[in-house]
Amino acid sequence: MSSIDSTQPIVAEEVGLLYDRLTQLDTEEAGGSLHLGYWDLDDDTTPLVEAADRLTDMMTDRLRITGGQRLLDVGCGLGQPAMRIAQRVGAHVSGVSISEGQIARARKLAAAQGLSDMVEFHHADAMRLPFDDESFDAAIAIESVFHMPDREQVFREIHRVLRPGGRLVLTDFFERGPIPADKQTAVNRLLRDFIMTLADPGDYVSMLARAGLRFVELLDITEQSVRQTFSQMARDGERDLDPIFEEETDSKFSPADMIDVDEFGSLLLVARKPA
Repeated sequence: MSSIDSTQPIVAEEVGLLYDRLTQLDTEEAGGSLHLGYWDLDDDTTPLVEAADRLTDMMTDRLRITGGQRLLDVGCGLGQPAMRIAQRVGAHVSGVSISEGQIARARKLAAAQGLSDMVEFHHADAMRLPFDDESFDAAIAIESVFHMPDREQVFREIHRVLRPGGRLVLTDFFERGPIPADKQTAVNRLLRDFIMTLADPGDYVSMLARAGLRFVELLDITEQSVRQTFSQMARDGERDLDPIFEEETDSKFSPADMIDVDEFGSLLLVARKPA
């Protein structure tokens, strides 16, 4: 795994505070989702909120869950994907987030939509999940593992709470190729301000195996997700990021700076616990 500064490891509590601040954003127009969208290659007009739901649905289809089963949402954010999945397939979804603010907001949103009997949200660390062994039929992690201090430890915990045969579907960011020097500053700002590391896809098979999981599928979805998301963020919502970062500086992250960084990639991965 790579990061902008290996001497400054990710601290879970700092990630929690970051997302506490992110809950200050008015997410009504975003439908509560804070993740990338998915567009067909010839489609650049679909709003981000719809494209984000499309990515959630793609991931849900790969979970292969049905009504009455239990799903774990690792890094659940404000709970919109969990609620969408619960309504779409009839599963019971348990979401966890390191952000107390997100959990409080997710619970309110679920209650407002009458979904408290189908979804529940817990303030918890994904590296120490507060659930019994073999509690879930599947797990999903939408753009959350890049915030984790140790991806492999998270996968061990997911393996522990999954029932035999259960699937894990996740999205992660990775370096598609060497990032040119003139683009490195923008990437560094993103990683720094959002407390993330980039994955090495070549590590995933062995890392999953060490955690007890088996690799099933890996898709590079960069062309369908990254540029369009940053473009819409820059056009519609960049100003809303201003109150999130405590330091007022010209060097803070800007979505517009990432639009043409083709080397910054997004992947979708599927794994399963052996039956």
